[in-house]
Amino acid sequence: MRVFDELCPEPPGWALDWDRVRDAFGWVRDLAGVPQDAVFHGEGDVETHTRMACEALAAMPQWRSRPRGERTRLFAAVLMHDVAKPHCTALDDGGRITARGHSRRGDLMARRILWELGAPVEWREHVAALIRHHQVPFWALERPDLQRIVFRVSLLARNDDLVLLASADILGRVCPDAAELLDNVALYGDYCAEEGCLDGPRAFPSDHARFWYFRKPGRDPGYAAYDDTRLTATILSGLPGVGKDHWIAAHRPDVPVVSLDRLRAELGVSPAGDQRAVAAAAHEQARGHLRAGRSFVWNATNVSRSQREACAGLIAGYRGRVEVVALEAPPEVVRDRNRGRPSPVPDAVVDRLVRRWETPDPTEAHRVRWLTTA
Repeated sequence: MRVFDELCPEPPGWALDWDRVRDAFGWVRDLAGVPQDAVFHGEGDVETHTRMACEALAAMPQWRSRPRGERTRLFAAVLMHDVAKPHCTALDDGGRITARGHSRRGDLMARRILWELGAPVEWREHVAALIRHHQVPFWALERPDLQRIVFRVSLLARNDDLVLLASADILGRVCPDAAELLDNVALYGDYCAEEGCLDGPRAFPSDHARFWYFRKPGRDPGYAAYDDTRLTATILSGLPGVGKDHWIAAHRPDVPVVSLDRLRAELGVSPAGDQRAVAAAAHEQARGHLRAGRSFVWNATNVSRSQREACAGLIAGYRGRVEVVALEAPPEVVRDRNRGRPSPVPDAVVDRLVRRWETPDPTEAHRVRWLTTA
């Protein structure tokens, strides 16, 4: 990513030019004046913390020794790790400042920002995954689902990157518990190393074993689950205008399609209206294919993980193999294609979908493909 390359500290001085960073990004300027809990952030507002975290990263020997591309990607993650705090900061019932939910919302915001900047999909998703999980190492050893979390991070990004991000986050603040938190982060890294997924993805015996590991809590990750699938259901995911119909015509021309656009037209429901009847009709059509043991395509936007899970859960219950195809295109292409459709989706609906957009990941299906259509 050129803009981050130009701003990322470089040898020999490793200096951070914060004024250039502020000039480049409005979302950085939005961090100014956003308050934080003084117990964990005695340094001041979110912008001050973000600058200090970036400076802390630039001072780390472990970061300096990485290849330039990896340094830039980590710099972007640290720079954006609290991007959602202006939208999440509030007072809790006890009158303390809190930013509950800023990691998940930061994932969504980072995806939109990087998409609009033209970042490559895998680069963008690596950064977004680090932001979503950046607080996990602080309290990881208290979590009963730690194994699943570290495996998921390893499939989306890298746990050693998460360790560096979390360390920079702690070093970039004034906090009496900083030493304890750094110890926790180190223990998180040790745990990842023991599980064989510190600097690479966790290996599973098969796609089927991986799929069911993430669906059944407590499952042995080394269990080579017998593949008893009897059909393949292809779930499409993508904003209006990415070319889902074209992809079906080119790659699944003879496969039945559960199309939410078609059902909306049949039921007389607008894209901006209540979609519950449309979803119910789609699920009933899908059940018909599943009962018959027939492979099919599920054609809908499916931009959120919860929407895709509703589809995948139904398919898995009928011993179906789940394939997710995530289609995307640059913002201007998406909007131009959508406006050129016979029945375009209103811009306000597209904007709402962009704000909820979670790119599919390998924990959701037997196979996930990310494809750009422009």
